[in-house]
Amino acid sequence: MGLAGDLTSEVKAIFRSAWSVRAGEVVPDTPDIKLGNEGVTLDATVLYADIDGSTNMVDSKSAQFAAEVYKTYLLCAARLIKSEGGVITAYDGDRVMAVFIGKSKNTSAVRCGLKIKSAVLKIINPSIKPYDSDFTLQQVVGIDTSQLLVARTGIRGSNDLVWVGPAANHAAKLSGITNNHTRRS
Repeated sequence: MGLAGDLTSEVKAIFRSAWSVRAGEVVPDTPDIKLGNEGVTLDATVLYADIDGSTNMVDSKSAQFAAEVYKTYLLCAARLIKSEGGVITAYDGDRVMAVFIGKSKNTSAVRCGLKIKSAVLKIINPSIKPYDSDFTLQQVVGIDTSQLLVARTGIRGSNDLVWVGPAANHAAKLSGITNNHTRRS
């Protein structure tokens, strides 16, 4: 049949298959959802924390320095997300996505975003200065809340969860807005 035929057949099967969707009470992990048209709905708040200007940084600094900045930023963000009850759902280069659920999900996500900013200002940037006095880490956090559909996508042996809903998309877009209103990553 060939690859094009296989892809056509699989795409058609996805569109014609019925969905099995259940309400979630916890943030699911990849093995919790089947690869077919299965999903979990959550009322959730999504946080994206992202380094601003990372492309300029990797173009002008050594790979080791940029990796140290990535590592320190993501370490602080991840620890703070967990300390506020968030669940890390993805890393993508220099950014992290987290989901917060429960009665105080909005407050927890916003408090986390403020703590990440504080960590950059009070911990990371002062730690960078002895090694590179010209560089100052900038970052942006985007947060939104809505109902999400969590589904598993990909192929056997290479798949992950996707977070579908306004909050996931809007939080990502908000993390792209800087003081200059345009992203320089």
